[in-house]
Amino acid sequence: MTTPAENPVAATTPVANDSTETPQKLPAHERKRLAREAKAAAAAAKKAEREAKMAAQKAAKAAKVSDEDLDPTQYRNNRLAELDAIRASGREAYPHKWPVDSTVAEAIKKYSDVEAGQHTGDVVCLAGRAMSKRESGKHMVFYDLWEDGHKIQVMSVAQDWAGDIDFATAHKEIHRGDIIGVKGVVGKSKRGELSIFPSEIRLLSTCMHMLPKAQFGLKDQEVRFRQRYLDLIMNPHVRETFQRRSQIIGYIRSYLGDRGFMEVETPMMNMIPGGASAKPFITHHNELDLDLYMRIAPELYLKMLVVGGLDRVFEIGKNFRNEGIDLTHNPEFTSCEFYMAYADYNDLMDMTEEMISGMVKSIFGSYKVTFHPEGPEGPASEIDFAPPWKRVSMVEEIERQSSVSLNRDFGSEEARQQLDDLATKFDVECPAPRTSARLLDKLCGFFIEDKIVNPTFITEHPQI
Repeated sequence: MTTPAENPVAATTPVANDSTETPQKLPAHERKRLAREAKAAAAAAKKAEREAKMAAQKAAKAAKVSDEDLDPTQYRNNRLAELDAIRASGREAYPHKWPVDSTVAEAIKKYSDVEAGQHTGDVVCLAGRAMSKRESGKHMVFYDLWEDGHKIQVMSVAQDWAGDIDFATAHKEIHRGDIIGVKGVVGKSKRGELSIFPSEIRLLSTCMHMLPKAQFGLKDQEVRFRQRYLDLIMNPHVRETFQRRSQIIGYIRSYLGDRGFMEVETPMMNMIPGGASAKPFITHHNELDLDLYMRIAPELYLKMLVVGGLDRVFEIGKNFRNEGIDLTHNPEFTSCEFYMAYADYNDLMDMTEEMISGMVKSIFGSYKVTFHPEGPEGPASEIDFAPPWKRVSMVEEIERQSSVSLNRDFGSEEARQQLDDLATKFDVECPAPRTSARLLDKLCGFFIEDKIVNPTFITEHPQI
């Protein structure tokens, strides 16, 4: 029979058969190993505690300085320090989920009739961007929460707080521009402003870059156009442009679809550029080792489809023209082209008038639209899209406006010279070559197009 002293396993294992027997001690090397592990664990815990404390102190020191007084680099460094402090405390810096159960727009619509000073008792979970932060002492913080173009006030009071972290820490981590989640009761403040009275607020995504100051906004047009996301954050009215564009495209699709038109997609890259007179962009197809042209218009393919038996087709898509840029021209633009068999340009004018006037009435609720041709701060103009639209003959209108009877043989040198003299008389610029076609186009712009306010068809363009 083997004794415990002769069996290494038995020598390191407490004997449990007799409850009165004392367990034997572990070997010295095992005790030393366990001691080393315990010491290492204690050192690691102490180091983590020290790092968390240092990160918290660094973040607290940074928070003492107003964001408005920092330069962009300092602001970003402070936000990085705050993120380090959050991670060091064992919390998730970027929570992957927040249980949103209502939009701000839905909350405004549902609870707008609540009386001032009243709480509904309904708990909602919202999320959005905190565009302003106002502290009223240590126990009350206000935010303006923006989501999808709508704003609601968040009125956070310490006595209502039930978050995972303490009230002061939670609000210290939130800055203007951050995406936050809010859970609380809906009600109205004593002043009658619809508000959320939260029991919990969570930082969902940190705004790492300083936003422009609220009182000045974002006015620099170059920055607005190059950083459209920043333009959308700072100028809520810009969202309307995106919404209107989406509504316009949706209405056109619906209008043409209801009248038997089939929407198609035609190639964006072509062997031969065609469909319009414009300089194309050139790209290269590596597999075929072939230069191709980005399309300048879908016209030719759409006409092929009509030839193939699709009597009514349309396409809404991008065109590319390697030309100049101004307020009415862009190298990349969206167009809508539609074709129908057994119709002429008079039918297309009727359809265009009906479609656009109906679209304006559907989107704006009226045929009259106010816009600012010189920018939002410029003078306002009004356009009336009510049908019927005015239709003018190009040549007859030029004659009426200039009080000159034109030679209708526009292919002759005499007619060209007459147009040239007319352009010179009224200081109408027309770069060389000063052909009859180019001169007529410039005279039309001067006498007709520049004076048009309401929608107008310019018809009967002469063939030269």
